[in-house]
Amino acid sequence: MKMKMKRCNICMIYTIEETCPKCGGSLNVIYPPKYSIEDKYGKYRRKLKEELNNQ
Repeated sequence: MKMKMKRCNICMIYTIEETCPKCGGSLNVIYPPKYSIEDKYGKYRRKLKEELNNQ
């Protein structure tokens, strides 16, 4: 099963839920960035992994 990270349109937080856990707003699926040595989104992937481990 492939999980897709999503971002809330209102409060701009990242999650894998169907609706935003903070405001209940709608989410858009975000696509992975192109590979870069300077990883701008690494902190979000680590946060997502931590969120999944805590469930």
